[in-house]
Amino acid sequence: MKKLRTAVQLIFTIVTNGYMYGFLQGKIYRGSLKYACVPGLNCYSCPGAVASCPLGALQALLNRQGFQVPFAALGFFFLFGSLFGRFVCGWLCPFGLVQDLLHRIPLFRKRKRLPFHHVLKYGKYVVLVCLVVVGSSFLFGGFAKVPAFCKYLCPSGTLLGALPLLGANEALRGQAGGLFFWKLGLLVFLLLLSVKVYRPFCQYLCPLGAIYGWFNRFSLVQVHWEEERCIFCRACQRACPVDLSPREISRSPECIRCGKCAEVCPEKCIHFRKKQSA
Repeated sequence: MKKLRTAVQLIFTIVTNGYMYGFLQGKIYRGSLKYACVPGLNCYSCPGAVASCPLGALQALLNRQGFQVPFAALGFFFLFGSLFGRFVCGWLCPFGLVQDLLHRIPLFRKRKRLPFHHVLKYGKYVVLVCLVVVGSSFLFGGFAKVPAFCKYLCPSGTLLGALPLLGANEALRGQAGGLFFWKLGLLVFLLLLSVKVYRPFCQYLCPLGAIYGWFNRFSLVQVHWEEERCIFCRACQRACPVDLSPREISRSPECIRCGKCAEVCPEKCIHFRKKQSA
């Protein structure tokens, strides 16, 4: 399962960020595919990105003059959320892959959660409300509204967008200022933290994970637990990268459907397929 998930993550990242001409020239692809979104946190400004980020699209709609309900973005989230839930986070998000690979580096004693996790886990909902929704609707820079999450926080945009563009485009390097160095510092902090703590951005700051987490209880892709067969050995909880109990697995908005619980269950009472009635 681990190898399969890594392969899917790598393939999806390459396919959605494979516009090599953009990396070589330091330019953003602006073709017709950019009108479509991919489900994960995939920066529009990445030189290799062939499609857009759903959070970026939501903020762009909220940036319009006056107030308009962003039906297109909401429909996108409902479609992918109801189908996959946070499976998107576990299998299809490029920045999730970056954090996964860093966490495998054999340094430090690994931690699943930060102290005060029960409070900090709501940080992603704060970011969703304050930056993505309120900030993008009412925060102005000059005479234009600001895509607040992308501008002030998104580490994926810094890693996959800003750094490759600055590396290939000398004219842009001269324009890097305090805001860029703030975001670069935040990115470095999160990347270093990812070596020790499992996916800190996903667990505590990602508004996309907050949205998909709302759909976890009823999404089509589920991790099913057969309580009557469970011997409560807690092997699944020990394997779970975010320390979920058997009752919480899949139902919790923190579950990213990584499948590690199903892989280690000695009774095979946790699986992606729903048990068929006799």
